[in-house]
Amino acid sequence: MSNYVCSKCRAPAVFRMRHHRLAFCQAHYLEWFIEQTARVIEKYHMFTPQDRILVAVSGGKDSLALWDVLWRLGYPTDGLYINLGINGSDLEYSNESEHYARAFAEQNNLTLRVVNVQQSYAETIPQLASHSQRGRVKPCGVCGLVKRHIMNQVAMDNGYSLLTTAHNLDDEVAVLMGNTLTWQVDLLQRQSPVLPAEDGFVRKAKPFCRFYERETAAYTLLRGIPYEEDECPYAVGSKQLTFKDILNKLEETTPGIKMNFYASFQNARADGYFVAPGKTTDEPTAELRKCPGCGQPTTSAGLCAFCRLVKPA
Repeated sequence: MSNYVCSKCRAPAVFRMRHHRLAFCQAHYLEWFIEQTARVIEKYHMFTPQDRILVAVSGGKDSLALWDVLWRLGYPTDGLYINLGINGSDLEYSNESEHYARAFAEQNNLTLRVVNVQQSYAETIPQLASHSQRGRVKPCGVCGLVKRHIMNQVAMDNGYSLLTTAHNLDDEVAVLMGNTLTWQVDLLQRQSPVLPAEDGFVRKAKPFCRFYERETAAYTLLRGIPYEEDECPYAVGSKQLTFKDILNKLEETTPGIKMNFYASFQNARADGYFVAPGKTTDEPTAELRKCPGCGQPTTSAGLCAFCRLVKPA
C-alpha cells in the first residue's frame, strides 16, 4: 500500500477499495466502516437505539465485527453463540469458535447467550444429520435448519426486537446467483436486507449486506479482534464457495460488479418483479401454522421440520 495515501488525511494508506476509489489509513478506515454501517442501517430502516438486538455470533471475523460496530454505535446488543458440536481429533471447530465469542464478550463487558446443541437435543449437528435425508451427503442443510430454529426461539423467548446476522455482500451475491440460476422466485422474493416480524418470527436484519468480505476482514484485523480463522470443515466443496469463486473472478476484471448485481436486484425486488399477484414483497409464500411440538411457525400440517429432526417417530 506504499503507493497509496489515505483519501481523508493523505497519510500512508493501509487498505484500498478499487470499486469505491478510496484508500484509508487505519484510523480513517475504522471510522469509515462504522459510518457506512450506520448508513446501511438508516437506508433500510433496520432498527433504532430503542430496539433490543440479538447478534448471531459464530466466533468468526464477520459476526464479531458486526457486534463490535453495533455496540460502538450505541445499540443495546447481546450475542448468541450456537455450539454445533463440530469437533474432531484434528480440529475443535465449535469449541474454539465458542472460545473467541466468549473472549470478545468478556473483553467488552457484553452479554453472550450460548446454546449447546448436544446438551439441548442429545446429539451434535453431524449426528443429527446422519439420520436425516436432508443431511445425507453433508450436514449443512440440517445445520441451517437447527440454527434458524434456535436463533428465532432465543430471540422470541427473551423479548428481543430483532435478530441481526453478519451476512456480507459476498454471501448475499453467492446466494443470489444460486437462486437466480435455479429461478427460486420464492427465495428471491424474500432475499432482503430486512425481513419484518411475522406471527412467530422475529424481525431480521443484515447490516453488513453491502460490505465486501475483504472489507469486514480488514475491519476485524485493523481493530485487533481475535477470531476463529478456520472455516467450517464441511464448507469445503460447497456450491456457495463455487459461486463465490466465480464472482471473485468477475470482480477482479470488473470492480464493483458484485455491488451492482446486488443493488440492481434489490431495486428490481422493490419494484415488485419477484412478487406473486396479490402479495407484498415480504409476505410468506405459504400459509403458516403453529407447530404442535415447539410452537414455532411452520408450513407443515403436523410437526415442523426441526421437531421431526430432533424428535423422530
